[in-house]
Amino acid sequence: MRRSIRATVVFGLLACISAAYLYLQFVRYPFAGDSVAGNFRVRYAVGQGKEQSLIRESYSAPGRGESPVDAVLVSDWEVLLVLPPAATLSGDRCLFQNGAFSPVRPFGVLFPSNRTTARCKLPRSVRRLSPFRQPILVTDSVAVPFPADRPELLRWNFLVYEALPTASDVVVFAKGLNSRQGVNFPTDEIRCVFGDESGPGGIAYTRVVSSYQEVFRCLPPPPGVYGKVSLDVGGRIMPSVAYYRPPLQEASPSATSGGYEHELCASTMVFNVGKFLKEWVMYHSFLGVERFVLYDNGSEDDTERVVAEDLADYNVTRILWPWPKAQEAGFSHSAASVWGSSCKWTMFIDVDEFFFSPTWANLTSPRNALRELVSATGSDEEVGQIQARCIEFGPSGQKKHPPAGVMQGYDCRRRAEQRHKSIVRAGAVAESLLNVVHHFELRDGFETSVLERELGSVHHYKYQAWSEFRAKFRRRVSAYVVDWRQSKNLSSRDRTPGLGSEPVEPPGWPAKFCEVRDLRLKEFSQRWFGTETESGLKMKVRTGRSIPWEQRTGARRFSPPAFRPFNDRENLSDWKDRTKLLEVLNEGTEPMLGSAKR
Repeated sequence: MRRSIRATVVFGLLACISAAYLYLQFVRYPFAGDSVAGNFRVRYAVGQGKEQSLIRESYSAPGRGESPVDAVLVSDWEVLLVLPPAATLSGDRCLFQNGAFSPVRPFGVLFPSNRTTARCKLPRSVRRLSPFRQPILVTDSVAVPFPADRPELLRWNFLVYEALPTASDVVVFAKGLNSRQGVNFPTDEIRCVFGDESGPGGIAYTRVVSSYQEVFRCLPPPPGVYGKVSLDVGGRIMPSVAYYRPPLQEASPSATSGGYEHELCASTMVFNVGKFLKEWVMYHSFLGVERFVLYDNGSEDDTERVVAEDLADYNVTRILWPWPKAQEAGFSHSAASVWGSSCKWTMFIDVDEFFFSPTWANLTSPRNALRELVSATGSDEEVGQIQARCIEFGPSGQKKHPPAGVMQGYDCRRRAEQRHKSIVRAGAVAESLLNVVHHFELRDGFETSVLERELGSVHHYKYQAWSEFRAKFRRRVSAYVVDWRQSKNLSSRDRTPGLGSEPVEPPGWPAKFCEVRDLRLKEFSQRWFGTETESGLKMKVRTGRSIPWEQRTGARRFSPPAFRPFNDRENLSDWKDRTKLLEVLNEGTEPMLGSAKR
C-alpha cells in the first residue's frame, strides 16, 4: 500500500514538473528556431496576459555600462545585438542575468537601417534559466550590476526583422506569422505600426496590402513618422528590430540599357564562400554579368575580405543578412530593392552553380555570351522569367577542395536533371514578391520561358568533397526546408539520397553520384581561363599564368582532357540541323562503367 501511494506521489510530481516545463518552453517562452503558426501561438508569443511595450522599449534610457540595444536569440544559442546607426560597441563582453559573460564579436551593418550589429553566445549556465533576459555590454575594467528590469530576449521565431522602403510602399519582413508554406495570414487582420509615442511624429498605423511568406507590404506612414516598425496582429504588437526611414531620394536608372543601369545582374545568398567566390564572380563576369549582390548570411571566414580586396575590380555588393532560414525573404528583398529595379535582368543562382551553354564552346569570343543569350531569349516583352534546368555533379573522386576550382575539380554528374534556376526581368515579379528560391511568381501578362537543354543549363556542383559538403548540415537557409540534422522529411528532394541526419561520411563518398563523365564546362573554362602554349592548351597551375581564382596552397598540375567534344572549325550557333546538334552535344558526355546505358 505504501509503495503504491509513494509511486502515485512520484508520478504526480513528475507529471507536474513535465507540464510546467512544457508550458514554459513551448507557450510562455518558446524555443528559438521553433515555428510559430496560427492564432494560438501568436497569442502567447508576445507575452502572457499583458501587452508588451515593445516599440517603446528601444528608446528607454540605457543603464550604466550598456548601449540602447535590441537583443535577439537566434539559432545555435547565438544572441544578435542590434545597435543604433553609427553606434560603437561600448563593451567587449555580454553580461547576462546570472553574472555569466561571453565575448562580443562585431558583425556588420544592416541595410537599409544602417544599424550596427554584433554577436555573443548565450552561456550554458543561462540556458537553464527562465526567462532569458537581454544582456548588457560591459568591459573587463568596469564592474556593472545587472539591472533587475532588463527586458526578455527577443525570440527569432516570432519577430519583425527588416523593413525596406520603396517608391510606393514599405516592405516589412516578419518571422512567425506565415510559418507554413502556402498558408498566409489575412491582410485584414494585420496592421503596420510605425514610430513611437515619444518620437517626433508619434505612432501611425497603415494598412497591409499583401501577406505572403515572410513578406508584408504596407502603405507608407505620413511624413515625419519614422523609427521602429512592427505589425499589429489582432491588437497585439509583434516584437521588432526593424526600423523605417523614408528613402532620401528616388532611384533614377541611367539612360543606358534602355532605362536600366545594368542589363544583367546576379543575386545570391552566401555563407562562408570565401574560397569559392572568386571563381563564381570572375566566370560570370566574363560572360556578361555586370553586378553581383551577395546576401551574407553571417559568414565567419574571409568572405568580406575577398569581396573588398580580391574582387575590388568587380561590381560586387555585400549585404549583411544575419537572419536564419530566410532565403526566400532575402530574394524578395533583392527583387524589391534599388539594385533589383536598376537591373533589367537578375539571375538568382547559388555560388556552387555555374550557367553554361554548349553553344559557347567554339565562339570566337564567348565574352558577354550569357548576357546576349538572355537578351535574345527575353526579346519578347511578355517573357518575365527565363528558367534553366540544373544538372548535379558529384564528388568526382575528390577528397578535398580542388585548388583550381570546382569547374576543374568536379567532372562527373548524375544523369537526370534536377530542378531549375531562374533569371528574372525587373518589373515582372508579382507584387507579393512570392518565390520558392528557384523561381518567382510573375505579374499578370508575363510568362516564363524554359531554355532547351542545348541552349543552356546550370551546372550545380552540389555533392563536393566531403570536407566541403558536410557544412550543409550546419544550416539550410530556406525558410520551408527542414535542417538536415532533424530526422524529418527524409525523402525531401533537398536532402541527399542515402544520407541520414548525421554529418557522417558514408562509405564510398568520393565515387557517389557519378553516372556521366561531363567535361564540357571543364574544357570551356580551361580554354578561356587557362594558358595557350606552342604545344597547345595547358593548365599551368604552378608556373606561368594560372587560372585567376586558383588557390596556390596545395596546387597540383592538371593534364589536358582525354578528348575534346567540339571541333574548332564548326560553329554550333550556325547549325540548323537540331539532330546533328544534339549528337555533338552528347559527345561531350561519357557514361561511367557500371552506370546507365547510352
